[in-house]
Amino acid sequence: MAKNEVFPYRHTRSLPVADGTVSGTPVKVGAFVGVTLTDRGAGGNAAGEATVALSGAYTVSTTDAVASVGLAVYITGAGAITTTASGNTLFGHSLGTKSAGAGTVAVEIHQV
Repeated sequence: MAKNEVFPYRHTRSLPVADGTVSGTPVKVGAFVGVTLTDRGAGGNAAGEATVALSGAYTVSTTDAVASVGLAVYITGAGAITTTASGNTLFGHSLGTKSAGAGTVAVEIHQV
């Protein structure tokens, strides 16, 4: 199970994810965004699927500066977390701050 959970999730689904996806990975599946709680194909999921938390708060990696609590963060088509809105999908809102460079920040997942 994902070890980067900050607050308990409320709702999950088994969803198809990319090959090699491991527990704790931010994902976008169609209109859904979330964090994988299992590795792909593990935890009773069908081959090619993982259990994905669609709500809750998780620490996620980003190289962007996160200037304030409540800042909108986005997920790119490649699964990276960014503060850049243009061309990306809303992932959630920050629960903390961090400076630019490699690091993590807690984010509350937000479904659009």
